[in-house]
Amino acid sequence: MSNLEHFHTLDPRPKLTVVGAGPGDPDLITVKAIKALKSADVVLYDALIADELLDYCKPETEKIYVGKRPGESHSQDAINFMIVEKAYMYGHVVRLKGGDPFIFGRGMEEIEYAKNFGLETAYIPGISSSVAAAGYAGIPLTTRGVSESFWVITGTKTDGSLSKDLELALQTTATIVVLMGMNKLTQISEICQVIGKEDLPVAIIQNGTTENQQVGVGLAKDLKMIAEENNLSNPAVIVLGEVVKYASVEEILEVYKS
Repeated sequence: MSNLEHFHTLDPRPKLTVVGAGPGDPDLITVKAIKALKSADVVLYDALIADELLDYCKPETEKIYVGKRPGESHSQDAINFMIVEKAYMYGHVVRLKGGDPFIFGRGMEEIEYAKNFGLETAYIPGISSSVAAAGYAGIPLTTRGVSESFWVITGTKTDGSLSKDLELALQTTATIVVLMGMNKLTQISEICQVIGKEDLPVAIIQNGTTENQQVGVGLAKDLKMIAEENNLSNPAVIVLGEVVKYASVEEILEVYKS
């Protein structure tokens, strides 16, 4: 009998709740998420989670950091196994993830895995940095007469490449938000230039919604330079589109005022 088969004999009602912690500001977590943390027997949490969120847990709750940063994270297989193991050992496992678990957060993968082993599952949405970071920088993703839609695109697919959806999105007037794309700035800039969008306004927002938030603005052709001049790095969100002209920064480039 395998270890996981053995778990089925220990507790008939183990539970997994996949919870979105929000974009960084701990006050942006939902009331429902707080209730889940208060009832958790075990919390598996990622990087970029505000430490004070763990204070909602019971004193006896087991809190396990599972990383999810390059070079330090547990493998997804190891996390999946741990979810099932801990649920059958202790009861209610909360998987606390940054932003929203269903936006490039692999939340559905964890839920499906847990269901395969008989766990009761639940999902609690979180405010995604794809929306909140831009808003905290004064950038509306949509606004009348400027942008009527927006795309959220991953900058790093499973194979490490940039999503080809970026090329499609750049052929529209939509606002484009790129997550996990800071190592693709040169490539993003080159694609913009090939499509004729080299002068498209862009913003890079680091540590969005937190007290350490920093914003750099400019044009698509200068994306790499914007990051270097403003010392911007991960975790950061990239926004491309005319709405960037609304950015709340002390000095907006002269071209934005025209």
